[in-house]
Amino acid sequence: MRISVLGLGYVGCVSAACLASLGHEVIGVDVNQAKVDLVNDGKAPVVEERIGELTAEVVRTGALRATRDVREAVLGSEVSLICVGTPSEANGSLSTTYLERVTEQIGAALAEKGSQGGRHTVVFRSTMLPGTCLGLLVPILEKYVGGTSGVDFGVAVNPEFLREGTSVRDFFDPPKTVIGELDPASGDVIASLYEGLPGEVFRVPVPVAEAIKYADNAFHGLKIGFANELGAVYQALGVDSHQVMDVFLADRKLNISPAYLRPGFAFGGSCLPKDLRSLVHAAQRADVSVPILSHVLPSNSDHLQRAVELVERTGKRKVGLFGLSFKPGTDDLRESPLVELAERLHGKGYDLRIHDANVSLSRLMGANREYIETRLPHLAQLMADTVDEVLAHAEVCLVGTKDPAVLSALPHGESPAIVDLIRLPDAEARRTEPGYMGLAW
Repeated sequence: MRISVLGLGYVGCVSAACLASLGHEVIGVDVNQAKVDLVNDGKAPVVEERIGELTAEVVRTGALRATRDVREAVLGSEVSLICVGTPSEANGSLSTTYLERVTEQIGAALAEKGSQGGRHTVVFRSTMLPGTCLGLLVPILEKYVGGTSGVDFGVAVNPEFLREGTSVRDFFDPPKTVIGELDPASGDVIASLYEGLPGEVFRVPVPVAEAIKYADNAFHGLKIGFANELGAVYQALGVDSHQVMDVFLADRKLNISPAYLRPGFAFGGSCLPKDLRSLVHAAQRADVSVPILSHVLPSNSDHLQRAVELVERTGKRKVGLFGLSFKPGTDDLRESPLVELAERLHGKGYDLRIHDANVSLSRLMGANREYIETRLPHLAQLMADTVDEVLAHAEVCLVGTKDPAVLSALPHGESPAIVDLIRLPDAEARRTEPGYMGLAW
């Protein structure tokens, strides 16, 4: 294919050279004449493993050249990959200045090109927040082109997952390929660019593609910060943190796995809260600052509060709660977030009814019984024996269990309002219903 790559920084330079090496005809574009001259001389404008040799080869064969002229590049290509920078503003917000400017230039060129040159696809590879493409950039394109996206021209978001230092290797062996497609035809174009490369391909809505890059980078930063905080604490306690992490990383069932990485409700139980408190306290006694670890429990509490706020938003006072134990299939109520949720709602004066098929007050004993008598002494008055009893009472229902008897009985429609804490199996269908609110969307 004939491709224009706008922006010849790390992402643009590597994308241009690698695509050219796959047999595409590539025109690189940059406002910096020095970068343009370097590329046309067969030299990479960035220092990166393998990029120098690769650039020299594709320029020598004529597969890659560079220009400052956006119009020339767009008129001479079928696909435009936008790889310009999106730096932070002074207040931390994302700057879209370069994105907007190049989008205007592409739109003007496409208006001149018209339909005679075939359907052109505009691909945003720059990192940008969800909503930027559809809310800001597509309207700019439609204004300048004088046409409709997905009809007169294609649009897609194709985030990159290239690490500086190994970006050429990452391009040819990607962890995944993500295509945010405005329409299937646009997605088909992007998929064809990377045909033959390994890794799973995800074709998703445009906002999902925009969001994935932030999920990745936030998690990478979190992992580094987590490891460094543990290292500091264990050093203070005289423990070899690398030995600890060797064992930690060997656990592929819970630690290095999809476990605990699905958005849902707050965590609880007899272990996680207690052990986090102990570890943070030990760090404080050792005079070690652990801002990530010390904010895990407050973050968890804030997430629980979001559920309370969803109930408040309904304006209704009769509330039903399905689920009470900290984990489905057990009667363990110790530090259950659902008990905390019930306590907050009861304390705010809501008329509450609760059903959990696994919780029987007559069977509670020991620490479990002591905990519930301390936190929610009026529980006996709030418990309902059946699902139907809760549904008959409630104007709004919070669903915190996947009990089949509960799921099958939940009505559709506006009443009662449903606050979904677990992401119901039919959550996608329910999202269009006025009474449905999901905490785990």
